[in-house]
Amino acid sequence: MKIKRGRNDRIYFREIFLNVFHKKKLLITLLGILFLLILGLIIYFSFFSLHKLVCGDGTVYSSCSDRKPYFCEQGILVEKASVCGCFENLTIDGDSCVSEYQTGMKNITLNYVLRGENRTIDFIVYQGMVNYLSKLSRSIHNVNGEIPTREDFKLKKLNEEKQRYLLLPLVTEIQNSVGNEKDRVRVAISIVQKITFGNSNKTIKVSRSELDYARYPYEVLYDEKGVCGEKSELLAFILREMGYGVAFFYYPPENHEAIGIKCPKRHSVGRTGYCLIETTGPSIMADDDIEYVGIGKLTSEPELIIISKGKSIGDWWYEYNDAKKLKGIRKGFGIFKERELEKLRKKYNLVDTYNPE
Repeated sequence: MKIKRGRNDRIYFREIFLNVFHKKKLLITLLGILFLLILGLIIYFSFFSLHKLVCGDGTVYSSCSDRKPYFCEQGILVEKASVCGCFENLTIDGDSCVSEYQTGMKNITLNYVLRGENRTIDFIVYQGMVNYLSKLSRSIHNVNGEIPTREDFKLKKLNEEKQRYLLLPLVTEIQNSVGNEKDRVRVAISIVQKITFGNSNKTIKVSRSELDYARYPYEVLYDEKGVCGEKSELLAFILREMGYGVAFFYYPPENHEAIGIKCPKRHSVGRTGYCLIETTGPSIMADDDIEYVGIGKLTSEPELIIISKGKSIGDWWYEYNDAKKLKGIRKGFGIFKERELEKLRKKYNLVDTYNPE
């Protein structure tokens, strides 16, 4: 027996279908809104965690830094010894921490370049600290009779505690100068590179030999002058205090020294995991194809002396591409070679003369 469905039946089923359809549509809409809400929260909290309110050294807003007496105030590290205290052996003076070696004040201006723009940082250095450092022995006497290594001498200079107290304010000035972490590294590198290259006019006696006087990092800053090893030590101090992995590259045949900063292996010198930074003059980080006065390019295998196993600078630095570009220009590649070279010169204040010693 066949059942005939009338017009009312068709309307009834149609209403059921539309009712189910609208319910599904409403459910899909609600699920879509819920998905977008969850996605928005994920993006928001991801952005917040990446851009949380911190100062240049990572200190959270309205908190004391591990670097006494600094306090993170609206993104700037400010002295607040009355709240944060001072390191041992320093005296609280208002909101400042004072060292006994802060005598003979001298104002200096540190120059740097950031993407072609020349900038400066004004800083105060003290003759009292220079006098203290000048009296320290440059030799190392090991109790067990072992011969001191190059690393031992580097750490002796970098770990000098009293010097550290008066160098930390420079690290703070650099971290306050720009808001981007990569730019802070660039500022530190450029400041040291633009310090004049030059030997000290002093000598010291070790046993029966007379040797050139080797400056401590603070002395380089005070004199506004240093040779490759001395300037490299100043940069090593700054980058280590900023939390980066730092090493020295020493080239024995050329008697040359440069800094290595921890980076991805594919960009590093000989896949060591450290990118070269030349300190004798303005240059591009990761450019290991530089020519030096009297010796040409560095062809020997460098000794790697790791000082700090801190963080890596990571990928996505425009210096990597610029260093490759400059190497290509040196080899004569590129139709617009001169134009590209001029852009790089302006961007980094590149110089034509690099000194090996």
